[in-house]
Amino acid sequence: MRDQVDQLATITVLGVLEQAYFALQVIYARRKYKISPPETTGHPEFERIFRAQANCSEYFPIFISLLWIAGIFFHQGVTVACGLLYLYTRLKYFQGYAVAAQGRLGPMYASALLLWLLLGLAMAGLLAHFLQPLSST
Repeated sequence: MRDQVDQLATITVLGVLEQAYFALQVIYARRKYKISPPETTGHPEFERIFRAQANCSEYFPIFISLLWIAGIFFHQGVTVACGLLYLYTRLKYFQGYAVAAQGRLGPMYASALLLWLLLGLAMAGLLAHFLQPLSST
């Protein structure tokens, strides 16, 4: 069983590490601009970093869910490639947003496209699974 999900597990761990990196960037920005929790406003650079981290965190459960469903029911290798691209686009999103709000747009569209692709793969895999003849299950 492990060899059937090892790559998905690896992408999951990389995703968790990426989320931790984003959270650390918020902590560093809080210190740099002297913005104590629970405050979420202040210096514009802090606000962009805070929003970038929050946006990435909001989409992470959707990404992880689709990653595993597509990987198990469609194809692990194809799904992992999409997962790696998604993590890369979210990193570029975060970096771009930290510099300027407009810097997030290209990576945001790319990551949204990858989520739609993962959704399509998940649905195709589930559909194929449920359409299998009952005798082959």
